[in-house]
Amino acid sequence: MLAMLLPLVSYFLVKRYSESAVAMPRHYLPDSIIVKAKNGKQITDTIWHQIHDFSLTNQSGKTISWKEMEGKIIIADFFFTHCPTICPVLTKNMKRLQESITNAERVGDKTNQSVHFLSFSIDPERDSVERLKYWADRFQINPDQWWLLTGNKKTIYDLAINEMKIPVEDGQGIDTNFMHTDHFVLIDSNRYVRGYYHGLDSVSLAKLSKDIVLLTLERDPKEKNFLSGKLQLIAVILLLTGAGVGLFLYLFQKKSIHASGGLAKE
Repeated sequence: MLAMLLPLVSYFLVKRYSESAVAMPRHYLPDSIIVKAKNGKQITDTIWHQIHDFSLTNQSGKTISWKEMEGKIIIADFFFTHCPTICPVLTKNMKRLQESITNAERVGDKTNQSVHFLSFSIDPERDSVERLKYWADRFQINPDQWWLLTGNKKTIYDLAINEMKIPVEDGQGIDTNFMHTDHFVLIDSNRYVRGYYHGLDSVSLAKLSKDIVLLTLERDPKEKNFLSGKLQLIAVILLLTGAGVGLFLYLFQKKSIHASGGLAKE
């Protein structure tokens, strides 16, 4: 009984404290909140905003949409190549972040295929494909993991203002006719916003790096395995089985002792 009880108790203790110790990146931008009853209890379920699809062109002249990044974690920012102030620094910091996020392979290509970087031009009239290619070459950007995007201005500004809600996060009354922000946006594989980070702040960037790792370890709630939600039931079954076996052995031993006592008297 003790041999079976100890690992089960240890499992529940580790499960409880590990869940409380690791704080996953929170969700942002709720679309709606649904309140429903389940098993006599009131449950609140939040429907998070999923960023809408788009069609833009990258520095290689390829048309890009969410389809090309399906299942990937995204780090996005907004820039323009004629920017004389923060954009070069933001691109350098994004490059450092890209180089720090690698896979666990000891040899070969260390590119982390589960993470992708996007930089949207807020000046698409001047930022042509050729201009984006110039910027990519200047900062030696890896085109396999990082796309600079240009195209329809309304599409880009709609992504920044209405989909990622960057003006709300900036809180500085930004002129939305010319979106200029230092924010990096973390987007999970379901296209939900999971964080905003200042691309000029080393502390904020360190937190972003940590949150990217946590998201790569996060299991997709849509994917349920066979044991999902059944571990507690299995634990109870094991305990009851152990108790049954213990009771059987106790009664068997008692019967054996009683039988031995009867034979001794004879």
